[in-house]
Amino acid sequence: MARNPYYSGPLSDHFDGTRFFIRGITRDKTRADLWRWWRQGGKHEWPRHAPAFHDHPPQRVEGSRLRVSYVGHASILIQTQGLNLLIDPVWSERASPFGFAGPRRVNPPGVSLESLPPLDAVLVTHNHYDHLDLKTLSALNARHGARILTPLGNDTIMRRHDSRLKAQSHDWGARVEIGNGVAVHFEPSYHWSARGLNDRRMALWCAFVIETPSGSIYHIGDTGWGDGKIFADVRAKHGPPRLAIIPIGAYEPRWFMRDQHVNPEESVRVFQTCGARLAMAHHWGTFQLTNEAIEEPVRALHAALDAAGVDRDLFVVRRPGQVLDLAD
Repeated sequence: MARNPYYSGPLSDHFDGTRFFIRGITRDKTRADLWRWWRQGGKHEWPRHAPAFHDHPPQRVEGSRLRVSYVGHASILIQTQGLNLLIDPVWSERASPFGFAGPRRVNPPGVSLESLPPLDAVLVTHNHYDHLDLKTLSALNARHGARILTPLGNDTIMRRHDSRLKAQSHDWGARVEIGNGVAVHFEPSYHWSARGLNDRRMALWCAFVIETPSGSIYHIGDTGWGDGKIFADVRAKHGPPRLAIIPIGAYEPRWFMRDQHVNPEESVRVFQTCGARLAMAHHWGTFQLTNEAIEEPVRALHAALDAAGVDRDLFVVRRPGQVLDLAD
């Protein structure tokens, strides 16, 4: 049996002693599947540069006001209750283990590293390169020294890269207090993990529910729809979120991506099932990971909202550097 280099812990309903899994949901793709995708083609060409803006966040946002800055792709800055939380920070030029190959960003981060306010916590959902960027984490640590909250096993990856990183790992179901009445809950998502060819599902992945005195924020880094149960479970456990931050991109070809990435129609189903008052889109328009055209996720999202009879203003889209600012 393969040895897990990242995590050693007790067996559970989602850990078999070597790999993490979701019973009835986990379906690994093979190298033959990957070759079939590449051989079939159908990948739309993206522009070399896409629209972006530049945000200069305030140092703090107090009370119930909620300010969410879209840095780009899956990187989000959340400011509320006097705290600053940064999710899945990727400032590198490529989402790749290589500096010379792999998906290259088509727009700069919507907030520069120099413009970031003091950070109280950095949340990392899982270890794929478009979510866990070790170079960026080291740069953030040098500037802010904030603690990093991440699912089981990812702390080992981080500390092997940089022993100074203040990484803390937790299992699904954990609740971690940040301060000012804010806590972070680790919840399941239908996804997987790997940094290389031989470590598939050896570190855990998650979604976050950020509990605040003014309502919760449900952030999903990556997920498939699966049976939809985890989204109903979030509503039952935490109540309807004030805001759900939901991925809308990286979903084609469907036969390959459906188990790990929702498409926009399913994003709307996630929004409806979790009961959020408002949703914000992410995971689109910066790194080309899959076949669809760069603007297709937004067009498909609007079509799905119209078909479901949901006002487009309830599921908002921002470009890098643009902000969602909620007074209450």
